[in-house]
Amino acid sequence: MILRALSFLALAYALGFVVFMLGLGQPLDDRRTDAIVVPTGGAGRIDRGLALMEDKRADRMLISGVDPSVRPIELALEYRVRPALFECCIDLGQEAIDTRSNGDETADWVRKRGYKSVRLVTADWHMARARLELDNALDGAVEVVGDPVRTNARFATLFDEYNKLLIRRVALWVGFAG
Repeated sequence: MILRALSFLALAYALGFVVFMLGLGQPLDDRRTDAIVVPTGGAGRIDRGLALMEDKRADRMLISGVDPSVRPIELALEYRVRPALFECCIDLGQEAIDTRSNGDETADWVRKRGYKSVRLVTADWHMARARLELDNALDGAVEVVGDPVRTNARFATLFDEYNKLLIRRVALWVGFAG
C-alpha cells in the first residue's frame, strides 16, 4: 500500500515536471495591456519590456527589484533607449529582493494606478512562479498575462524552479502567504 502511494506520488511529480516544461510558452502576441512589469534578474527581460514600450503595447512599465543605487538615466544609456521614455513612462521599483517581493511590489504599483491588465515579462522558466506570486498578491483582481522571454535554461535550472514552484503552491494552499 505504501509502495503504491509512493509510486503514485513519484509519477505525479514526474508528469508535473513534464507539464511544467511543456508550458514554458512563447512570447505573447502584440496585444495591449494597461501596464508591463519586468522583474530584474535575467537576460532579455528588460530588453523585451523596453521594446514593448517602444511599440506602445502599454502606457507604463515597472522594472521591479532594481538596486537602489541605479538611476533611470543609467538604464536608458545601457539599453540604448530615449531617456524621455524613462522620464514619462517607466518606474523603477527598488523594494523587491526576490520573486515573492516582486509580486508584492508590483501589486502595490498596480493598485495605486488602478490598472486592470498587466503583461508580466520574465524568463520562460521563471514565468509560472512569478505569475503565481503576482496573481496571489493581486488577489485575482487584475488580469495578468505572461510574456515569457525564451531562454536555453539548463536542466538543473528547470528542475530547481519546478521544485520552488511546487513548494510555493503548497505553502499558499495551506495558507502560508508570507
